[in-house]
Amino acid sequence: MPVSAPLADQLTPGGRRAFDRLLDAKRTGIPVAPVRAFLDADDIAGAYAVQRALVQVQLHSGATVTGRKIGLTAPAVQAQIGVDQPDFGVLCSDMVRDEATAIDFTGLLQPRIEAEVAFTLAADITDPECDPDSVRRAVAFASPALEIVDSRITNWDITFVDTVADNASSGLYVLGAARVALTEFEPRDCTMTMSVDGAQVSAGNGRACLGDPLNALAWLARTAITFGHPLRAGQVILSGALGPMVAVVPGAQVSAHISGLGPVRASFAAGATSAPS
Repeated sequence: MPVSAPLADQLTPGGRRAFDRLLDAKRTGIPVAPVRAFLDADDIAGAYAVQRALVQVQLHSGATVTGRKIGLTAPAVQAQIGVDQPDFGVLCSDMVRDEATAIDFTGLLQPRIEAEVAFTLAADITDPECDPDSVRRAVAFASPALEIVDSRITNWDITFVDTVADNASSGLYVLGAARVALTEFEPRDCTMTMSVDGAQVSAGNGRACLGDPLNALAWLARTAITFGHPLRAGQVILSGALGPMVAVVPGAQVSAHISGLGPVRASFAAGATSAPS
């Protein structure tokens, strides 16, 4: 059924085709071909316009915005995709999951998981020239987080515009219980280990995230202002992976530990995956 919503109706013809293809994947649970055929490789603004239109569909379905996520923070991943900058996506209330509840695979297509530092903001960030020092003062506390990234594009065959349009390959996220002020925690100095079913699968540190997760936060704050949607108090910011992401399957038990923040866990319900109705 075609969607008629203000932002979708304002897209270019190519943007509309990308929007329809990605929305179809979200609704059927079946990955689709890349959308870069509809978007110029350098049309970053057009890809973000598709992202905003897709997020608007979530909001019209009752979700609310809870924050942002930053992707492509690792130089190796940037080199793989052929870009020299991160990207961002929008976090919504229907993407939040709890440590104590097994995550249903319904709606997930090709999930992978990564550990990162989450910042919860105490104040709006509206200075277009903000830097790591100034955004530090806007942070209420940091928490350990697991992000379940996902791609609606078959086999993760993505370029920069593909992942931007697809809400930065967002899926779900889980926050750990810790709430640590930045007077007691230095993000760039943290180390991370992540295990699946008891076996370590990933390790990294704060410097793997643009040299410092606060660098990532400052980049996001400036970029969000450019797009007319500044970061707001109370929002959660997933600052980017501290180490390699890994695939997850039904029944997986995932745990991560970030020094200075402590543990965060996610469990996945056993059984076959199923597409949304």
